Amino acid sequence: MDLKTAGIRTVSTSLTATAALALVAAPAHAQDYVVQPGDTVSAIANGHGLTVSTIVATNHLDARATIYAGQHLTLPDGSTAPAATSAPKTYVVAQGDTLWAIASRFHTSVAALQLANGMADSSLIRIGESLSIPGGVGTPSAAATAAASTPAGTYVVQSGDTLWSIALKFGTSVTGLAQLNGVSNPSLIRVNQPLVIPAGATAPVVSTNASALAPTPAATYVVVRGDTLSGIAARFGTSVSSIASANALTNPSIIRTGQSLTIPGGTPTGLVGDTFLGYKYPADVVASANINKATLNAMDVPSRVKMQQLVIDTANSMGVDPALAQAIAYQESGFNMRAVSPANAIGCMQVIPTSGEWASGLVGRDLNLLIADDNAAAGVAILKQLLRDGTPVETAIAGYYQGERSVREHGLNPDTKQYVASVTALMARFK
Repeated sequence: MDLKTAGIRTVSTSLTATAALALVAAPAHAQDYVVQPGDTVSAIANGHGLTVSTIVATNHLDARATIYAGQHLTLPDGSTAPAATSAPKTYVVAQGDTLWAIASRFHTSVAALQLANGMADSSLIRIGESLSIPGGVGTPSAAATAAASTPAGTYVVQSGDTLWSIALKFGTSVTGLAQLNGVSNPSLIRVNQPLVIPAGATAPVVSTNASALAPTPAATYVVVRGDTLSGIAARFGTSVSSIASANALTNPSIIRTGQSLTIPGGTPTGLVGDTFLGYKYPADVVASANINKATLNAMDVPSRVKMQQLVIDTANSMGVDPALAQAIAYQESGFNMRAVSPANAIGCMQVIPTSGEWASGLVGRDLNLLIADDNAAAGVAILKQLLRDGTPVETAIAGYYQGERSVREHGLNPDTKQYVASVTALMARFK
């Protein structure tokens, strides 16, 4: 397989059909739990009516049952979720807000906000609109509240700036900056150009080329619930002392949700490998994959069970066989929205950024592969396109893995044949 020229996907996970059957049998009432500082597997098990061995087996933990703050665990059938402690709250959308930023601020998810407010499109919210915040999620941190109430400011472009580095510095997105300032080509900004900076953080940016996007020697990271300085340091391939020094922290044990930290060294490393099936990916692609992996690790994403249902719902809405969509999603990632490959294939459907751009054109709106709904939409839209004009299902499956053009011009590679056989077998299980 010529991994460098594959048009849709260049990497698949090494899941087997046997492993697939284990997930198919996942309990319908499983829930996603985010590990808090001080948690142990035994304490979590006791609090949710489970055994340690059940949690270890379900989440493939090591023999020591190692967990870390911020890690997501699947708690299987029989667990009981902690009771909500408050009634739903109301939040008024401010300038610069996105649903993702609001969800992060209130420790909930985009999906929960959409459900609570009857929203079909997470990208459409209006300044002044009142949103119902699902109960039990608490209130925004002081830092987040201050950020939301701060009016938009102005930044003057400096030599060496890129729109991405400016967005990173101010906790916003390239798309948001470009739209607010009428920048038609985000690659073209000029020294001394004034830019309006929106208040608050927006949706995460998909990294496509880390060497071009992040020329600056340091990155900015906004602390989320459950973070520890040691966990952030490990995620970005640096040390606790380096982050503490860069941010003048007198007590590294004390960081707060919503706090912006300067991360020395630029981009995260070590989260994603650089080799798959004997092919070593370029450093810039792997660096971008690490950025996206770090971003997904810090985000609230659906559990595997919820992601599976999202894939089913998306397939039904687009007129694609749900069994096929589920089979692809499981073969690619096991319904894991945090999956990122060395080829920078992102999320549950393992779509690379260039294919995400193609999918955006297919559905008629910009898709952000780091957002679960958009990731599912991208993968299913690509499947629908590959099935056009009566294309056989097996050929469409091959195109998703190897690339449509490559399949047409060169036929199926040996590993593609194995991929097609595995997905076809999984389809029968998802019927």
